[in-house]
Amino acid sequence: MMSATSNMWLLDEPVEAEQVIMIIRHAEKPGRSGSPKGVSPEGEFDKHSLTVNGWLRAGALVGLFAPARGEPPSGLYRPDTVYGPAHREGHSKRSAQTVTPLAARLGLDVVQRYAVGDEAALAGELRARPGAALVSWKHESLHKIIENLGEVSPAPPEHWPSDRFDVVWTFTRHGTGWRFAQVPQFLLPGDLPYPIADPDPVDDRISA
Repeated sequence: MMSATSNMWLLDEPVEAEQVIMIIRHAEKPGRSGSPKGVSPEGEFDKHSLTVNGWLRAGALVGLFAPARGEPPSGLYRPDTVYGPAHREGHSKRSAQTVTPLAARLGLDVVQRYAVGDEAALAGELRARPGAALVSWKHESLHKIIENLGEVSPAPPEHWPSDRFDVVWTFTRHGTGWRFAQVPQFLLPGDLPYPIADPDPVDDRISA
């Protein structure tokens, strides 16, 4: 499957991933009004945790990246390493919570050496690490990881929409740079079949 848009889906031919970085946004979070509410793993209300739908997505990611039979869908890989940001008191736990069930299935710990703000250091480790790495991060900050990877082609969208939780961005080593693609998750009702794209530029020309 190949789209005419350069940063949409993947090439028909699978690429062997000697080195691939997969980035997801954390799963669903509480609304600004507090509803739906965040829920801790113990079932207590917690504004820093995922919502019920977020926990459903976190569980479904297990089957996406580490299916009990076979391999993940084309373009995705079973992670060798799973990253989430270090938790600071009073801050979101959602990114690490999103990949905790997957890491448990794989027999891994979620690597939390880096906090939000340490994206350059994280990117340095990702550049040097062979195999398949999965990163779960805040959508406002994940571009700072990408900016520190090096040359990426085609260029990813500049913005990750606040209402999209349903896409995987992949960066596959290609020469000295990275080849970018997007893969839909298709895990929960309402997940969209199209990739993230920047909005059309506004026409600022003044009418004559």
